Amino acid sequence: MQTSFTAEQLRDPDLAEANTILRKCVHCGFCTATCPTYVLLGDELDSPRGRIYLIKDMLEGGKQATERVVRHVDRCLSCLSCMTTCPSGVNYMHLVDQARVHIEKTYRRPFIERTLRALLAAVLPYPARFAAVARLGLLVRPLAKLLPGKLGAMEKLLPERPLAAPLSPQVYPAQGKRRMRVALLAGCVQQPLAPEINAATIRLLTRHGCEVVVASGAGCCGALAHHLGKDADTSIKANVTAWMAEKERGGLDAIVVNASGCGTMVKDYGYLLRADPAWAGKAGAVSSLAKDVTEVMAALGLAGAKAPEALTVAYHSACSLQHGQRIKDEPKRLLKEAGFEVREPAEAHLCCGSAGTYNLLQPEIAERLRARKTANLTRTGAGVVAAGNIGCMVQIAGGLDLPVVHTVELLDWATGGPKPAKLA
Repeated sequence: MQTSFTAEQLRDPDLAEANTILRKCVHCGFCTATCPTYVLLGDELDSPRGRIYLIKDMLEGGKQATERVVRHVDRCLSCLSCMTTCPSGVNYMHLVDQARVHIEKTYRRPFIERTLRALLAAVLPYPARFAAVARLGLLVRPLAKLLPGKLGAMEKLLPERPLAAPLSPQVYPAQGKRRMRVALLAGCVQQPLAPEINAATIRLLTRHGCEVVVASGAGCCGALAHHLGKDADTSIKANVTAWMAEKERGGLDAIVVNASGCGTMVKDYGYLLRADPAWAGKAGAVSSLAKDVTEVMAALGLAGAKAPEALTVAYHSACSLQHGQRIKDEPKRLLKEAGFEVREPAEAHLCCGSAGTYNLLQPEIAERLRARKTANLTRTGAGVVAAGNIGCMVQIAGGLDLPVVHTVELLDWATGGPKPAKLA
């Protein structure tokens, strides 16, 4: 694709990067076949190729974002399916994220939309705040049918059970000979919403010889704010500081992430802070250490794994794992090694509609994608769904009668841990 950024514009490292990305696009259109919004809506502007044209025109001309551009960029899930399809290596993730920052700076959204996005950025990354708001939301549940669009979508995602307290900074010793020392990203929404995921992760890792550290000062990965076009540097730098301190204190072999959306973000820290001399090296070091929990377990190998019961598992491959991190085989292979029968649904490459805050901001499209995903999962005939991302788990569970558990819960169970509560 030809571009016409000025020499002055190209002195901006972000615009220089956008120019490089845009020039790789050859207009082939392969991305349209795997883009969930194009598959649903059939509008070229709701495909990666269409959005690239809109973003190019906006950034190249230094224009303020228009309602038309905002509408189509907002509809992008950032599922990154286009990136695994693209034969030219176009880094659509970095381009659309840059577009979102530009939109946030130059476009004034309607009051309700602006307030909702600010609320999400102020609440979701903080476990204590999220728990407090969730408790308040449960009080209005009887009035749920009266809540309009996006507020109604938020209410539907509220948990039925009391929320748990977040993990405190501590060290979990390895069982037997220590093979690795790892830091665990405890996460934000996942902690109060599904504490069993971190508990299973810690049991699984320590059982296989890992000393697990929950570092003081580490918190939200920053993805929620980042994908809203807001500044995530504070969260990123807090995590880099916390993990580098642990690395210097006792060494780290890996930073383990069990929410794949967070993993994609942490692995991108080096890129996001590349222009900051004081942080680029440290952020790059953190990114190089970041591993999805299934990557670590694939390297360690499952010890004495045996499925306690015959169980057929439908594996849902989260977009942030299969497209964002290019991890497709490890989770399925581990589940099979643990003794479970694994089935993959049709259209496994298509997003379930969760996509961070997408199901709250674009509930109509998210609902259509969920219906499509849950129908495909049901057709597998499996008895349980396994996934590696909390957002996907909540989204899918809202439209499915089958139990939905994290992959590590099944691996923990098969290697001596408790039976997942949702299967009891």
